[in-house]
Amino acid sequence: MSLDTLFQPFALKSLRLKNRLVMAPMTRSFSPGGVPGADVARYYQRRAEGEVGLILTEGTVIDRPASSNDPAVPRIHGAAALEGWRRAVQAVHGAGGRIAPQIWHMGAIGPHASGWVAPAPQEGPSGLRAPGEPVGVAMSEADIEATIAAFARAAADAKAAGFDAIELHGAHGYLIDQFFWSGTNTRADRWGGATIAERSRFAVAVVRAVRQAVGEDFVIILRLSQWKQQDFSARLAASPAEMEAWLGPLAEAGVDIFHCSQRRFWEAEFDGSDLNFAGWAKKLTGRATITVGSVGLSGEFIAAFGGETSSPASLDELLRRYERGEFDLVAVGRALLGDADWVRKVRDGRRDELRGFSRAALAELV
Repeated sequence: MSLDTLFQPFALKSLRLKNRLVMAPMTRSFSPGGVPGADVARYYQRRAEGEVGLILTEGTVIDRPASSNDPAVPRIHGAAALEGWRRAVQAVHGAGGRIAPQIWHMGAIGPHASGWVAPAPQEGPSGLRAPGEPVGVAMSEADIEATIAAFARAAADAKAAGFDAIELHGAHGYLIDQFFWSGTNTRADRWGGATIAERSRFAVAVVRAVRQAVGEDFVIILRLSQWKQQDFSARLAASPAEMEAWLGPLAEAGVDIFHCSQRRFWEAEFDGSDLNFAGWAKKLTGRATITVGSVGLSGEFIAAFGGETSSPASLDELLRRYERGEFDLVAVGRALLGDADWVRKVRDGRRDELRGFSRAALAELV
């Protein structure tokens, strides 16, 4: 198998990428007051110089009073933050790269370790961080409608700032995912329900509003996961039929690419097939998919962020799955966080120069 296949161009609607390698979104918390500065722009510029095909930024929070629990997470609203992102986009484009923001609302997740408190209570579909764990407040109908509108404004502002696409964060137990998960969505109105299709109505409404805001030719990516930070074993879809009921309406609403988060990309999603999450999403919807999860490194990322060191690992299984058409793009997280030149080194066969990952890399923006 040849690495050359990962360096073929990718085109979808207005998005044109030089290769199939994507920088996964990773929260860095280096934007004081929610405003990304020159150091953030340079951080992403270095990855573009390192030949990353598409950079997905760290999560950027929407215009809701409690969309974030961390004052150093960047915003995607307000004149100062948007100007900071314009500078980052210009820096990435100047280096020949493409960039999309991950648009985020954290939902009801509890306080940040810093002790900072948002100006309003955290909000979620039912005011639950996890099953039986109350946090904040349950969203009213007006809260939900205002949040959908805020996602759409953020997407429109991102397009106006020059971004090449947008990604909605619908994974890992944050707001959109809290609507998906029966453990955190116990609503009895139109935003809840016994089935995953019913609990997907909020996400469908967000995608439709975003599509209307950005037009038909602008790519919308949606990041999804079965697992939650609150429960690694959680599953939204226990079968291909349930997954189709979940993803089909989202594809119809306007999702162009499903970014399918797994802790380990090589793990099969359902018994009876070795297809991973991205493989099933592509098979069931016909949409392009991104795979992600411990690409290029030993050890999975939750353990790594907890202090476990990872070392470079083979890409053979990734290539096997890619070459059979299981997914279209490959997202790389920790390997790129620690080494801006990882893509170029892989392309050039410089395996002896690849670095491992340690938690110390999180302490600085390089």
